[in-house]
Amino acid sequence: MPLYLCKGSYTVEGIKGLLKDGGTRRESDCAKAYEAVGGKMHRFYYALGDTDIYIIAELPDNITVAMASIVTNVAGTSQMTYTPLLTPEEMDQSVEMANKMMGAYRPPGA
Repeated sequence: MPLYLCKGSYTVEGIKGLLKDGGTRRESDCAKAYEAVGGKMHRFYYALGDTDIYIIAELPDNITVAMASIVTNVAGTSQMTYTPLLTPEEMDQSVEMANKMMGAYRPPGA
């Protein structure tokens, strides 16, 4: 299953919920949500700065990720973004494909 880096920042309502429920409850709730859609949460971190939460999760596909983005953002307690992560082996495959395409690709104006 593909891996994703999920980053989020709490809204005021989200911080109120965190103050009420605590950090480990939020981690547990997120893990259950990913499992409910066939995914798996690998790591959950809180951070200081522009981003409050970092999550590494496996999700079945981009449709599931789009759905997760809709659900988490419409709740209004955080603003989440999802970034696909590539393994070194996937990057090797991409580089191999890029080398094949480079001979056929013509940049604009060339």
